Amino acid sequence: MVRNWKFDPQEQIEYTIEWIKKYFVKNAGPDTKAIIGISGGKDSTIAAALLVRALGAERVHGVLMPCGNQADIAHSYEICNALGIKYDEINIEPAVDAFYGCVGRGDCEIPAVRTNVPARMRMVTLYAIAAIYGGRVVNTGNWSEGWIGYTTKYGDLAGDFHLFQDLTVREVLMMGRVMKEIPSHLVDKAPADGMTGQTDEDNMGVTYEQIDAFLLEDILPDVNTWRNMSQRHERNEHKKCINLPGPFAHGRHYEKGKHGGVFEVF
Repeated sequence: MVRNWKFDPQEQIEYTIEWIKKYFVKNAGPDTKAIIGISGGKDSTIAAALLVRALGAERVHGVLMPCGNQADIAHSYEICNALGIKYDEINIEPAVDAFYGCVGRGDCEIPAVRTNVPARMRMVTLYAIAAIYGGRVVNTGNWSEGWIGYTTKYGDLAGDFHLFQDLTVREVLMMGRVMKEIPSHLVDKAPADGMTGQTDEDNMGVTYEQIDAFLLEDILPDVNTWRNMSQRHERNEHKKCINLPGPFAHGRHYEKGKHGGVFEVF
């Protein structure tokens, strides 16, 4: 049976802002900064805007982490400038190459290594910057990615708190589209990993809309797509060991009430 899903992006924005404020009161000092990796994609862009609304631009610090040449890094500069936040740019390629050299470069050519090591190096970098400035690291992944397992364990799955762990891509996009301080082309930009030259959906063989239709409305795709989705989900169950505090989907409503996929934790 299809569920009657509704989502109020403004309600979710206001709730998330209040959650951020409470989190920093309880878990940080009055000058503690939010440290956020700025990729130029929708998730980090929208998360940065929420943090600025909650804490002020002076308490949000961006970290740009290209691995060699990043074709769309101009988008990272654009959102930092639009929000008025300071940032560091750290090219992680030398550190990644040095790591490959330590392990043995011939053994590091397999895709699981080439895609996951840079993600974990970025998290190491974020925590180093957090230690320098005195900050809390923001996780910017979403529920859709988490459910299908398109994440890196102890890489982009890590952080001190998680703003979108209970929100699908569809819902995050709805929030971004009503936040006028964000350039619209950054909100609707096709998500990509920045390493393979393909979009997330190309890599997965499934669209985020197909994932979200299932998660939010119990709408199943065609048989082959569902087989791909369910197999990916099952293979990545081990990643659920990482559980961060974060707001739940307060703006999500169904015909008989509200729903949150995970519990709100501070």
